[in-house]
Amino acid sequence: MCRNIKTLFNFDPPATDDEIFAASQQFVRKLSGFNKPSQANEEAFNRAVEEVAIAARTLLYSLVTSADYRNREVELERARARSARRFGAGEG
Repeated sequence: MCRNIKTLFNFDPPATDDEIFAASQQFVRKLSGFNKPSQANEEAFNRAVEEVAIAARTLLYSLVTSADYRNREVELERARARSARRFGAGEG
């Protein structure tokens, strides 16, 4: 799993197209092994990002839940706490 891809479902306000695109781009980067594709692969890479973004958007808009919406600030704090536990707070 790509650690940089964040959960986008069940937030208020909903995930933006930019967030969906960024997650799609990260996913395609992980699959392809390219951070930035060569000119020869750029068209295929960009097409894959667009297709993944379309699929992700369709998925996010199709999912349903009875859970309360997530709060972005609370989730950000949880992520920071996990990172501090994992990598140590204040080191470096």
